[in-house]
Amino acid sequence: MENTRREFIRKVTAAGIGAAGLAVADHASAAVNESAGTQQKKKTAGKDDGKLKFGFIGTGSRCQEHINNVLALPDNKIVAICDIRQGPLERTLKHIAQFNVPEPKVYTGDERAFEKMLNNEAFDCVIIASPWEWHASMSVAAMKAGVPYVGVEVSAANTVDECWDLVNTSEATGSQLNIMENVCYRRDAMAALNMVRQGLFGEMIHGRCGYQHDLRDVKFNDGTSYYYKDGGELRMGPEAYAEAQWRTQHSVTRNGDIYPTHGIGPVANCMDINRGNRFLSLSAMATQSRGLHNFIVDKGGQNHPYAKINFNLGDIVTSMIKCANGQTVIVTHDTNLPRPYSLGFRIQGTKGLWMNDGDHVFVEGESKPHRWDESDEWFRKYDHKLWSSLEAKARDAGHGGMDFIMMYDFIDAIRNRKPVPMDCYDAAAWSAISGLSEMSVARGGALVDFPDFTRGQWIHRKPKFAV
Repeated sequence: MENTRREFIRKVTAAGIGAAGLAVADHASAAVNESAGTQQKKKTAGKDDGKLKFGFIGTGSRCQEHINNVLALPDNKIVAICDIRQGPLERTLKHIAQFNVPEPKVYTGDERAFEKMLNNEAFDCVIIASPWEWHASMSVAAMKAGVPYVGVEVSAANTVDECWDLVNTSEATGSQLNIMENVCYRRDAMAALNMVRQGLFGEMIHGRCGYQHDLRDVKFNDGTSYYYKDGGELRMGPEAYAEAQWRTQHSVTRNGDIYPTHGIGPVANCMDINRGNRFLSLSAMATQSRGLHNFIVDKGGQNHPYAKINFNLGDIVTSMIKCANGQTVIVTHDTNLPRPYSLGFRIQGTKGLWMNDGDHVFVEGESKPHRWDESDEWFRKYDHKLWSSLEAKARDAGHGGMDFIMMYDFIDAIRNRKPVPMDCYDAAAWSAISGLSEMSVARGGALVDFPDFTRGQWIHRKPKFAV
């Protein structure tokens, strides 16, 4: 036990998280430079060589996964990359070199280096894979710089104001913002969506989902361990745990569902949110916070400096959402306690349901009364065409192939200059659960109104994702 504690102390010290509150600068509210460079007319990168031009902001392991899929598809090239950290930049350049393509231009230095990249280069698409607190401001900057397509990692925003910034900027500039929510492309989620659209489950009534993932080792790790499995996938390499340098701070200062989109994205698609339906209101409650403190004491002892930190994030945060068409959705955030990974999907209608915990499907009139069917039996029959047509190419891609399917769908929109699969309204509605749940938790579970980010357009908009 003593050796284990000494190793834990070494790891969290190396991770570079300040003991006096895990201080990480809050950049989310930094004003976006509105110089003439960022107010220029929308730039179209053009296809002088027939290739789409990509830029990347943030070069950690998530960026490298995106690069794999961008370069796996034909007629794409990477023009520039940006990060303030030299280690990730160097590793990403080595990673790109494996594809035998020209080396991209590198932007680094200060925290606003991404603005120089946006102003100096012409892109068809910029993908943002930076820490959470930068997502909204970098997306806004890219759209204002005239980038026609912007992909932002999840969550797209941390506050309701940031969500409005994304919507307002996309509408004002005409730039297409796509939230890079890969779980929407999970094979079982897409098959379930196919079943919903074909009426197998009847009228939608209720949904459940969440991010239920033991992240204690991720929140206190210096990047030297290689054994942790993320949703069944072994995460390798020194960047796998760099999240400790910024992610843990959110557990110190915030109390709400701080990472909702993995769960809510697929459920929102099944319920036609922003396209004939919308979220109306939300109520959230949080349990007491015990998991992170206990983990520190168990690994580092009562005298470890982190044992004195007051973690604000409740171990389990439960949000209930009411929809305009009558449905309810329960979203759970659970990352501080020991547990197996699960997104806890439940898609339930008047004629049946899918529950991914246990891999169960029941369809009235088709299944035996009061008996579950194995979901595989149904999902083979209702496999989405994106998967059935791209399975061979997606097989070795990240997160079981869904990263490739997502990038294929996004690039198809870029290449054909059509609306993105998951737009600014989706990014805002899904991400707003964070800010709204924090408000509700702080008010003892009080009901809070959900903004209509479409300003009434949801009534007439048609389903777009994977149609």
